[in-house]
Amino acid sequence: MLRDRLFSASLLIVLLLTLLGLDHRYPLAGLPGVWLIGPLLLFALGTAMELARLLVASGRRVDAAGGLFGTAVVALAVYIPVFWPLCGEDYPQDCPLGRVGWVVVAAAVALLIVYLRQLAAYDETRRGESLEKILSGTFMVAYVGLPFAILVLIRGLGQPSWGLAALISMIVVTKSADTGAYFTGKLIGCHKLVPHLSPGKTWEGALGGIGLAILASYLCFVGLIPAMASPQTPAPMWGPIVFGFVCALFGMVGDLSESLVKREAGAKDSGRTLPGLGGIWDVTDSLIGAAMPAWLALLAGAAGS
Repeated sequence: MLRDRLFSASLLIVLLLTLLGLDHRYPLAGLPGVWLIGPLLLFALGTAMELARLLVASGRRVDAAGGLFGTAVVALAVYIPVFWPLCGEDYPQDCPLGRVGWVVVAAAVALLIVYLRQLAAYDETRRGESLEKILSGTFMVAYVGLPFAILVLIRGLGQPSWGLAALISMIVVTKSADTGAYFTGKLIGCHKLVPHLSPGKTWEGALGGIGLAILASYLCFVGLIPAMASPQTPAPMWGPIVFGFVCALFGMVGDLSESLVKREAGAKDSGRTLPGLGGIWDVTDSLIGAAMPAWLALLAGAAGS
């Protein structure tokens, strides 16, 4: 089990490092983040598909196609300003939508698509089905699409190299919390954290995860980001502590949110795509939970600028 876990994790790390390196050194058409569209869609749609499957297994009726399409629309909407220069001019700085506004527009479009699909398919002999599909599709779009859009927003912060370094830091810190919690819990864990949702998680593991996340945050802020981006202002003293804490804490919330759905569906893992790790959602759960708090911490200046 541990061998499979390490093997799958190593493959994912090599793949992501390769694409992140290409994005840093050789951006496609000179546009930042384009190399990352492939893994963005892979992880977003893979997560949404597994979520849809678990919702069905729990007895819910789901419009998987509408939810998947809406998830892709929201996750990719942030790239509209990125591709704008292909039209021959830079993205207008005074655009009322800015960059975040495209996420709001895309979310409204995605939810409208989910709703219109049920308007077209409504059958009065199956009363309640359309409403349930609308609710499940909306949940898929909001739960998966919005956090992945925020990851793209993190990539777009500041200068291209700084945004990429911030994104790498967020991923490293959040997954360090997962690793620290896993191994600390295995070694010394004895007090259950939330046994009704995840019997394997312990308070000792949670503290170990937070500690390792803060350490990883410090190393990223004083080493990785300055090496990649030469920031104008360094990270404040409180930055690594706050960033590591919020990534670890809300990463655990994301993990437990997935556990709740799995318990409802009677499943141990979200899928079997990644040997030793489970499904794609078993990898993205903590990133989904940490995306918004990490973005807000970066906007607040936790990593400098």
